[in-house]
Amino acid sequence: MNSQQAARTEPAGSTPGLSLSYGYGTDRGLRRELNEDSFIASDPVFAVADGMGGHEAGEVASGMCVRALAKMPQLATGARTATASVVQQYLAMADDSIRTATGSRAGTTLTGVVVVEQMGIPYWLVMNVGDSRTYRLSQGTLTQVSVDHSEVQELVDSGEITAEQATVHPRRHVVTRALGTGDDTEADYWLLPIEEGDRVMVCSDGLNGELSDDQMLGVLSSAADPQEAVDLLIQAALRSGGRDNVTVIVVDARNVLNEDGVSTTAPRTASAAEDEDTLPRPGGRDGSADSTEAAGTEENAHGRS
Repeated sequence: MNSQQAARTEPAGSTPGLSLSYGYGTDRGLRRELNEDSFIASDPVFAVADGMGGHEAGEVASGMCVRALAKMPQLATGARTATASVVQQYLAMADDSIRTATGSRAGTTLTGVVVVEQMGIPYWLVMNVGDSRTYRLSQGTLTQVSVDHSEVQELVDSGEITAEQATVHPRRHVVTRALGTGDDTEADYWLLPIEEGDRVMVCSDGLNGELSDDQMLGVLSSAADPQEAVDLLIQAALRSGGRDNVTVIVVDARNVLNEDGVSTTAPRTASAAEDEDTLPRPGGRDGSADSTEAAGTEENAHGRS
């Protein structure tokens, strides 16, 4: 397994109190020849791209995607000034580059968070195209924020199958939205206020394809250090079969400013209901792919060959 050491940032941008610590890692898995996953873990952008196309250059597609995100000016300054429209501009650039390079024969999913600020309050700007996933562990509850763009998710949404049946459905790897292929490349976005003690996990489907939500919650709740959590999750996925590439990023938020601009040291207890109502309910699962070339401005990681 190729798992880098955790990188910790000092308070950055125009949110002087917020401190992030994070870990990341990727592994080819036990059955794939290539690792087509790529990722970026560089404050304020944390994202995983899962390339599709195998020898048709899925690794090229995912690498182009994260390199496009790495060009965002916020990575150079640490500013919390990105918006969904800004992110979408860079994803459109990635989509164009992938189509040109591969002739639309390869594509990639993309999910993750960008840390942003509005009126002095920090937020997770969650983005998603495809069926890689972003989860949020907040006040003891693990929630899948992203909603899969997949055939089985559509079947779950229509009531034709259950979420449990989706995990073993023969079409579970078929995505309905991706960068570089198809007509629908627009990402979905969610803007969630950051709570003290929040832990965000971004992963390719090589993780949630092997582990249940309860298994992931167990690791995320027990491992205090984000890098330790990443390593344990990847090891657990490999023990469960390691049938796909697996990439994981875990980001912890501390010293979060409240609405009065005061740093907090304990979770807020009574005001999260309206925030939680903005979260999509978990459902659906799984995508496909393999290879790695991770891009970032501070940290790079390369999959096992």
